Amino acid sequence: MSEVTKISGPVHGYKVFNPDWTCKPIGGSSKQYTCPGKFEEEGELEICEHGMHFCQTAAKCFNYYEFNSKNKVAEVIAYGEVRTDGDKSCTNKLEIVREVPWDEVLRIVNIGKNCTGLRNTGNENAGHRNAGSCNEGDWNTGDHNIGDSNTGNWNTGDYNTGRCNSGNKNTGPGNAGNDNAGGRNDGDGNTGNYNEGNFNTGDYNSGDSNTGTWNIGKHNSGNCNIGSWNTGDWNKSFFNTGCFNTEETTIMLFNKPSNWTFRRWLESNARFLLTQMPKRTVEWVDKEDMTDEEKELHPTYEIAGGYLKRLKNSDLIQSWWDNLSLMEKDAIKAIPNFDPDIFYECTGIRAD
Repeated sequence: MSEVTKISGPVHGYKVFNPDWTCKPIGGSSKQYTCPGKFEEEGELEICEHGMHFCQTAAKCFNYYEFNSKNKVAEVIAYGEVRTDGDKSCTNKLEIVREVPWDEVLRIVNIGKNCTGLRNTGNENAGHRNAGSCNEGDWNTGDHNIGDSNTGNWNTGDYNTGRCNSGNKNTGPGNAGNDNAGGRNDGDGNTGNYNEGNFNTGDYNSGDSNTGTWNIGKHNSGNCNIGSWNTGDWNKSFFNTGCFNTEETTIMLFNKPSNWTFRRWLESNARFLLTQMPKRTVEWVDKEDMTDEEKELHPTYEIAGGYLKRLKNSDLIQSWWDNLSLMEKDAIKAIPNFDPDIFYECTGIRAD
């Protein structure tokens, strides 16, 4: 809290009232005022506790009252003792000089002209604290923004840096979407220019999550690819590594060439089953299922009703495998070139 200053009036200021000329209650009761009128209060002054409160500038009054034309705003003079703490003052002798019409309020709380908000430093703003003109919203720096906290011009949305963006948190011009860094992107999270899609890094990509330029598809890394998951340039297919490929290449399985493409692997039952492999490191063991050795090692099992068993990851995975059906195991063993030794080295599962 700032230091409280004490002076004697007269001090000019402003006070906001409810529509019926009452003010917010202090100590549990509201006070009825009239305009014009003179009022006095007995007792020791204390900010926010006792006294008739006002602000020495009109704009600061709306730190305590809603900025609403239905509320009454008055010009006041404090003649008695005045105490001030920050933006609020209180006095024991107050004169309400006149009601301030709302159109005058708009002029004195804004630096700019023809504003319908509060604390604007530009002109014709509909909102609060805009530095610029013709904004509809709050905290805009620039002109003709619709939204909040935009830096630039003609943005529709919030937190845009640039111009003519439609969306939120764009950096650059002409983006339609959110969180783009660049220009004229149509989508979200793009870094670059003229991308149509989401999370592209580069220029002129059509699709999602491409890194490079002129890609059509998804998850390409390179340039001028048509398809998805290509690494390289000028591929017209899927899952290729290299350049100028028009067919999906087959992949290595168990250190040997296979007749499977990566797409077939992604769609296989074997991969689906292996992605279900548990990754827990603990499991609960009820006391009825505990061995004598476990009971001796965990004497609190009677109170808890069991204990939390820490599992070795290899034991957990092997247990998962052992509980698969024969059909499920056969689906995994049907992977081309299946080698139980390599499978064990990679997964920790003894499939034999």
